[in-house]
Amino acid sequence: MVDNLPKGMRDYMLHHYRHFNSAELVRAAEAWVERLEAGDSFMLALAGALSSAEIGVSLAAMIKEGKIHAISCTGANLEEDVYNLIARDNYRELPNYRDLTAEDEKQLSEQGFSRVADTSIHDMKAMHRLNSVMAERWLKAIQEGERKPPHEYLYDVLLEGILEDDYCIDPAHSWVLAAAKKNLPLFVPGWEDSTLANFLVACEKNTDGGFVDVISSGLEIMSDLVDWYIEETAVNQVGFVQVGGGIAGDFPICVVPLINQDIMGKAPPWSYYCQISDSTTSYGSYSGAVPNEKISWGKLIPETPRFMIESDATIVLPLLFSYIMDD
Repeated sequence: MVDNLPKGMRDYMLHHYRHFNSAELVRAAEAWVERLEAGDSFMLALAGALSSAEIGVSLAAMIKEGKIHAISCTGANLEEDVYNLIARDNYRELPNYRDLTAEDEKQLSEQGFSRVADTSIHDMKAMHRLNSVMAERWLKAIQEGERKPPHEYLYDVLLEGILEDDYCIDPAHSWVLAAAKKNLPLFVPGWEDSTLANFLVACEKNTDGGFVDVISSGLEIMSDLVDWYIEETAVNQVGFVQVGGGIAGDFPICVVPLINQDIMGKAPPWSYYCQISDSTTSYGSYSGAVPNEKISWGKLIPETPRFMIESDATIVLPLLFSYIMDD
């Protein structure tokens, strides 16, 4: 009988993950733990379709345990976590999604589904249900003279329990609900690229005199991010974990050179950097800069612990989070 098998996730990963991307994953996890123990805060940049891929199962626990202190995410990831919370029972799973024809896709649409990779969101149970609730919340904002970023209206709806009767998964698996309970700082650049924001535009077009003025301008959000970074780094250094590419990561990481070179202030660089993506960085494809390139822009310095894990984030992130929480 073998009696020296690894007992927990950390032991398992240290025992088996010794080379290539698996070893880089372990190194990134160990450095994250070290920076947390040194008192650092961490920002997570969340791109892709990870909310529909149920990343909340592990991400919500990380937020609850105070391992993540701010999030930059796409508008799609913001709303799709809430869709998942209130309508997952009505989703249609599509394990053969790679084989779907154009006619198959048309049938999904006619049946009221919008596909995200291997799962399809039920338009009526998810999108239309959340739209109706948010329309009421936005009207209340007009009456009360409120003006907030998009995520804060979702925080209000979740904390007020308006959607509780619709929950069809364990609410402990919703990362937006966990973030709302923590009042976690959230930054949502390019919110217009989301179903909920499209619905708000439709409301404005269909209403005389306009609708609610949501704080969604990238300039205002960047200004809020500058304030957060200055305040946070007055006490702690801040590490950065980028999942996927695009605006969710490219937007917030610019805050350091903005403060130091444009405002002529003095802010420390990010204390840690980890990029997780299975897209190859190239000039005409994935637009994100590799870690070393960020040094020339003043975002990182040569001493910054830097990691690049080229693998599927739906595999890597739960492992990384499990290591950090020592599950």
